[in-house]
Amino acid sequence: MTDAIAIEVWSDIACPWCYIGKRNLERGIASRGADAPEVRVTYRSFELAPDTPVDFEGGEADYLAAHKGVDAAAAQQMLERVTGVAADAGLEYRFDRLHHTNTVKAHQLLHYAKERGRQHEMSERLMAAYFTEGRHLGRDDELVSLAVEIGFDADDVRAALEQETHLESVRADQAQAAAYGISGVPFFVIDGAYGVSGAQPPEAFSQILDQVWRERVDDEPAEPKPRSA
Repeated sequence: MTDAIAIEVWSDIACPWCYIGKRNLERGIASRGADAPEVRVTYRSFELAPDTPVDFEGGEADYLAAHKGVDAAAAQQMLERVTGVAADAGLEYRFDRLHHTNTVKAHQLLHYAKERGRQHEMSERLMAAYFTEGRHLGRDDELVSLAVEIGFDADDVRAALEQETHLESVRADQAQAAAYGISGVPFFVIDGAYGVSGAQPPEAFSQILDQVWRERVDDEPAEPKPRSA
């Protein structure tokens, strides 16, 4: 039997297009029906702004103005646009609540969850907490609290964050992104052969998954036919 289609997603929990891309990917997979081939999704770490302090002074518009070289009005227009696109994907972005912060600890928590088979739940919880609830994901206390909601032990999570147990895994993902030439996220590597950049619509993901599966089937050797005695 043909193996499941593997999708690796390089993203940052502080990337608004990454959450949209995540949701569109999920919708694209779901649209293919119960009889569609299995798909396995793995989230990889990418820091859009690794130099961001844990306690950033100002809101998201201030960050865009400082790092994108745009004025306050243009920054606000950018936020309004992405909020509208997010709404189309079924997401409610609240930039008025958002705490812009360094995300390296959140990425470590994602690897902690991956090691325990709960990465998808953790990824969704972190992004919802960041973009809709205004949780401060640069602080260990907030990350531990969210991890407990997923079912993890608070003391174990805190120890992993304080000791940076999974930092090496975060750096390995970033090194792989550099090797692939990934400079922006979200970026999807499908079946190790196709690279898809940006928050594509659900139907685009569905189409490429169908294409990959057809190519898989065409490449499989035909089963030997029974020979008559």
